[in-house]
Order: sequence, then C-alpha cells, then structure tokens
Amino acid sequence: GRDIDFMLLEVKNAVDRVPTFPSGMEPLVVSKLEAVRQTISFAVSGTDVPLVTLKQIGRQIENDLRAIDGISQINISGYPEEEIEIALDENSLLAFDISFNEVAQAVGNANILVTGGNIKTNAEEYLIRANNRSYYGEELSNLIIRADASGRTIRLKDVSIVRDRFSETPNTSFFNGNLSVNTTITSTNTEDLISSAEKVKAYIEDFNQRYNNVQLNVVSDQSNTLTQRTQLLTENAIMGMVLVLIFLSLFLNTRLAFWVAFGLPIAFLGMFVFAPLFNVTINVLSLFGMIIVIGILVDDGIVIAENIYQHYERGKSPTQAAIDGTMEVIPPIVSAIITTVLAFSIFLFLDGRIGDFFGEVSVIVILTLVVSLVEALIILPAHLARSKALQPKKDKKVKGIAAVFGKLRKINKWGDGFMAWMRDNLYSPTIRFALENKILAFAFFLGALILTFGSIGGGIIRTSFFPRIASDRVAIELQMPNGTNEVLTDSIITLIESKAKLVNEELTEEYLKGTDKVLFENMIKTVGPGSSAATLVINLLPGEERPDAIRSDMVTNRLREKVGPVFGVESLIYGSGGNFGGDPVSVSLLGNNITELKAAKQELKTALEDNSLLKDISDNDPAGIKEIRLELKENAYLLGLDLRTVMNQVRAGFFGTQAQRFQRGQDEIRVWVRYDRMNRSSISDLDDMRILTPNGQRIPLSEIATYTIARGDVAINHLDGRREIQLSADLKDAETTSATDIMGWIQNDVMPDIQSKYPTVSASYEGQNREAGKLLGSLNKVGFTVLFLIYVTIAFTFRSFSQPLLLILLVPFSLTAVAWGHWLHGFPINILSLLGIIALIGIMVN
Repeated sequence: GRDIDFMLLEVKNAVDRVPTFPSGMEPLVVSKLEAVRQTISFAVSGTDVPLVTLKQIGRQIENDLRAIDGISQINISGYPEEEIEIALDENSLLAFDISFNEVAQAVGNANILVTGGNIKTNAEEYLIRANNRSYYGEELSNLIIRADASGRTIRLKDVSIVRDRFSETPNTSFFNGNLSVNTTITSTNTEDLISSAEKVKAYIEDFNQRYNNVQLNVVSDQSNTLTQRTQLLTENAIMGMVLVLIFLSLFLNTRLAFWVAFGLPIAFLGMFVFAPLFNVTINVLSLFGMIIVIGILVDDGIVIAENIYQHYERGKSPTQAAIDGTMEVIPPIVSAIITTVLAFSIFLFLDGRIGDFFGEVSVIVILTLVVSLVEALIILPAHLARSKALQPKKDKKVKGIAAVFGKLRKINKWGDGFMAWMRDNLYSPTIRFALENKILAFAFFLGALILTFGSIGGGIIRTSFFPRIASDRVAIELQMPNGTNEVLTDSIITLIESKAKLVNEELTEEYLKGTDKVLFENMIKTVGPGSSAATLVINLLPGEERPDAIRSDMVTNRLREKVGPVFGVESLIYGSGGNFGGDPVSVSLLGNNITELKAAKQELKTALEDNSLLKDISDNDPAGIKEIRLELKENAYLLGLDLRTVMNQVRAGFFGTQAQRFQRGQDEIRVWVRYDRMNRSSISDLDDMRILTPNGQRIPLSEIATYTIARGDVAINHLDGRREIQLSADLKDAETTSATDIMGWIQNDVMPDIQSKYPTVSASYEGQNREAGKLLGSLNKVGFTVLFLIYVTIAFTFRSFSQPLLLILLVPFSLTAVAWGHWLHGFPINILSLLGIIALIGIMVN
C-alpha cells in the first residue's frame, strides 16, 4: 500500500482545491485514523444527579486518568455540547428597534480579550490589554449593546434572556434508568491493554469507596477477553506439556519426552522476540495463533528424538548418535515444516477482513514453527547428547526426580507393549486386508467421501459462508422518521427498555433460579445524537457464567416478541452479535436518476420485508425531515428585498447567529443569538416573523413570502461516483437459512424485474457477499500456487514426481472427518472451517 502520510497530504490538497463549499460552513478537517483498541468503558451515574454535575465529574475523572501512566486515549460522551444562548422575542426586537445581527455584532465587539502591544520604559515593560471576556451567561448579560446621546444604555439583559445551556441536539445517556456520562478508554498498539484496564479498574474501585451519590460502573471490559485467551493459552500450554510427557513416555524414553516437550516454551520465547519486527502484538488474534500452533510444535522434535535414540541403541556414542540421528532426518523434517509454513502462508495473501484478521495469526504460526525447527535441529540434539537418556542404565538406588523418571520407565514398557499389540492385532490385519482388497478399500473411502458431500448438499451437515459470532451484548437501534420530536423517540425506547426488564425477570426466573445472579448485568439507554435516533444496549452475564441455552439471539427473539410491532418507526433493529464479514444480506442500488433509484429501493425493500426468512430490514436513505420551502412574492422585490436577504434574517432567528466562540476549560463554547424557544415552536411563528427592509420597515414574513412543505434528503451517499442507496437485512435463523441462498434469490428472482422497470439502476452486492468474493478471488489466486509449492517440496524430498500425488489425493478424503466432526458438535461448516482445513493440509502432509 501507499504511505498513509503521503495519502493524507494528497487528500488535503484535493479538498483545498474545491472552490464551491458553502459560505459559513465549518472548516473541513482531514485526518488519518489511528489504530486504537477499546480497552474499557464505564458509566458515571447517580440517582437524581443533574447532567451538568455528571459532566463536571466526568471531566475531573478524565483529568485524573490522564495523570496515570499508560492511559492516554480517553473519550467522554453522553451529553450535548454546552453553549450560551441569547434568546430574543419579536416584541423586544420591535420595542428596541434592534436586529439579531446588531446584537451578535455588539457581543462580538464587547466580549473580547485583546492585546494592544506593549510599552517599554527605562524601568520596565507594560503590556496593553483589554480583558472584557465573560465566560458565562450571567456575566455576559451585563454587556452594553447600544447607547445614545442622552446617556441611555441598553444592556443585553434588557432585550434578551441570556443563559448557559446544553444545545438542542439531544444526546443523553442513561445507565439502569439514571442519567449518565460515559467514559471510554482506548489503547494504541504500543500501549498495554491489560495494564491500562487494571489501572482504570483500580481507580474505579477507589472512586466508588470515596463517593456514594455518584458511582462508576464498568460497561465493557475488553481486557477480560484478552485475559481469558491468555489463560486459555497458558492452560493449553501446560496441558500440552503434560500430555506430551504422558503420551511420549508411553512410547519413548521418559527423558526424551521431557526434552521434546521442553521445545514448547523455547519456540514461544523465540516467537516473542521476533514478532515485534512484524508489528505483531499480544492480542486476541495472536493468542489464537499460539493456541493453533501449540499442537504442531512437538512433531519435529518427536521424530528427531526417536531417531537419535535409535542410533544410540545401535551402539553409537551419545554425541555421534545425536549428530547422525539429526542429519538423517533433516530433509523430511525441513520439508514437513516448509509444507506447514506454506499452508499457513495462504492467510498472508487473502483480501478483505479475513485477510486482515488471519494474516496476524499466520505470522505467529510461521514464526513459532521456524523457531521450533531451529530448536529441534540444534538445541534438542545438544541436550539429548548430554542427557541421561543416552547413558547406560546403572543399578543403584535413586531418589527424587530420578526416581520419578524410573517409575515412568515402567509405564514406558507398558506403552511399548500396547503399541506392539495395536500394531500386530489392529493395524497389520487392517492394512493386509486393504492391500489384498484394493478395490473394496478404495470404494469404502470413496463412498464415505460421496456420502459426506451428499450430506453437505442435502443440509444434513450444515454450511454457512460466514459464522455468526456469539456475543454477551444485545443492542437495539431505533430510528424514527427524521424530524421526530425527541420526546416521542424517548418514549418508544423507554417502552422497549421496560419490556427488556420483563424479559430479564422471566429468563432469570427460568434459568438462574436459586442463584444470586440476574441475566442482565446492566442496560444503557441513549437518545441521540439527534432527536430521531435512540439505542438500548443490554450487557448480559458473561458466557461462562450463564447457561448455554441463554444465547444473545434467544434474548433478542424474546424481546422482539414482548415488544411486538411498533408503528411509525423508520427502522428498529435487534442486534444480538457480530456478523463476521458484514451484513448477511446487503445490496447497493446505484444510479443517477433519483426518481428511479428511490422507486427501485422501495420495491426491493418490499420484497425483503415479504420474505419470512429475513428480519431487521433497513436502508441508508431514510425519509428526510420536512422542509418549509420559502418563495418570495413579487411585492418583496418592490420593497428592496431578495431571497438571500430574507433567508439570512430567517436563519438568524430560527437557527441562530453565532456571535462568537471561545474556550471555557476543556469545552469550546459558542454564543448563539436567536429567538427564544417559545418563539420558534410553530409554523405560525414563522408567519409572524418581521423582516427588516432596507428602508427600516418591519414586514411580517407572511406578507412577502409563501411556502410549501415537503420532505428533503437527509443523507446523500455515493459509491464509485454514483448515487447509492444501500439496503441490508439479517437472517431470522442463521442456523437453518443460508445467506448465499438469499443473495441468489435476490440476484436471480428479484433484481431482474426491478432492473427491467428501472433500466438506469444497477446493483452491487455488498456485505458478506462482497467479502466472500474478495476472499474466494484471492484464494483462487494463491491456493493453487501454494498447493503446487507443497507438491514440489514433497517431490524434492521423495525424489519422485508421482509419489507426492498420492499425498495430495489424500486431502479430500481427510475432509470427511472434518465434516462429520462439525455435524457431531452441531456446528456448521463455514469460512473459518475452510481456513482451518487449509492449515490442516500442511499438518496432514507431514
């Protein structure tokens, strides 16, 4: 890819060349996104604590956390922006013959902090300064905005109400029903996520002990996931070491088994040394890679150790046995590691999100395997050459660890006997029968392969392209028609919240009766940003603490039934987890004919809504807010007015004129001059507004203008330079319904009819379909190349071009066990299974 800083400069230059941006718009900010990970988030809340107090406490908490080493990325949310409003009414404007612009200009000219140079005397220096800056509404209200020759002064408080307030754009959050301010801490790749989270949790515990009326409650803690993976890796590593020792002790010399198992920590230690060179950190993905590779690492060590021991038993010295035994198996050992590395290298070349995710896994696996190979070829033989395993047994009483190894050798003799029994009584007869009945043996495995593919095609062994990721969180997203009053939006999301409480009580009674646990740990309700959007996030008990039957999708289905249909909403989506790869169903309609594009959207949306297999249908083209579109009458022009002059005055009254902005603490405060809220709460207020003409007259707007009401566009989206409307949907039952089948139905049955009606409209299939296309495209390019390289590697080892074909032909037969293993555990075969199979090919070839 190209350098991100160079691309940033190019984009900035391109934006700066655009000459047609509207006047008065906020300056555009072009920046690069830093790679950050959410570490922990918590809510600041208390019973009957006002929002302004919560915000002040949140700011103090932010300052405290910034003082802690290792915590730098902190974001506070859950409140609107603060501002100062200078609210006028029409009577005051008429009585004092004043305008919005005059008030705004007076505030801007008087509320200043300006330096005027300096004066240097022989003794000292003086700075000339005018400091008349007021930072709060009460102070600002005393500003003089006009004076006349008679000495009469008009102050701001004489003509307006000046107040500190939150902006009218709703953005409030509630934690378990109480107002809250939310704090989120994120970490960069160079910061320790677990350490940062532990420091924050220690701060939270200390804060809650010191204060009773306000409490901090953890909402999300990503360090728990990382800690669980670390614990899983540690447990797997210990279990792996124990199992390796036990099973190798059954069939190998016990001391050999110990030194083979000792290669595990050495391989991981080496990987930790080299991983930073590839910008790989310890995270969930890298830990997943370690868990995958832990079962592969001892393979080469077993072969080398066993071969060295065989050479020793032939009468060679320990050193010579170590040299000869290692040199003899170097070619197959190196080939085995190369084939595994090649198989995992596929992940480095995959496009899309899968490639982003599993590229890091691949790096971990490859680095660990390479270090393991070096350890097996150099360190392991050196240890074995000096190990007591390659020394004559002496008949003397031993104690301690030596005694333990002596007892394990007795188990080793039993293991040798068991292995011989299996060889002579199970394997030998089976292989003899297969060789004597080649056609029957081949037919058996071919039949198993056909049965497997038939079961996959018939749905007995379920398949899905992308897995549905289980979650401990449920998110309900409400979108009302744009322009909906926030009170109505809040009432609907509050209704859903009340139903969620009932679901919590029911499921807790059904599944957690007799315990002191409740299913819902907490609920966070948010209204905003904007008056028509709201969300409800429900955090469930962690998966390991609740019964397996309680899944997030089961909770959403129960809540959906309890809430029932909600009329008048734009969309209501019940999210129960992550859809890996994007939305299962996602279609982008493209075209430059807006009328046809919107008509096609409506027909496609209707088809999706009529499909009983789909739920949560939504699009990115909601109905816009109702617009009052003004047009001037002819008499307006006779009075010297034009549309821009009129609209500037209307905007000043109803939207507001920004008199100034300044920094107050950590907040940027804007000072707005406009009508009081009561004077802009109905269309009649617009009719009654007095427009100031050039000759000083004030004419009601209704006398010089007419208007129509229509909905406008709230969002304009483009894809590849064309107008785009994207529709998406989720599967009602991901276990029984295939997203691939649904997308096929849309492409073959739905879109042809729509495109025949609206020929200017084309479709692009996004979401999981797009990710699948990227993945399969890159897999087709890389897969055959990697398979060929594996074949060449084996051919060099065997010194034959025909024998490796036998190994390659084994690949499809090995899939039968994988497929029926999925069936046995009730898991569908998906893309992650396929990637696991690819990695398995490298191991199987060994």
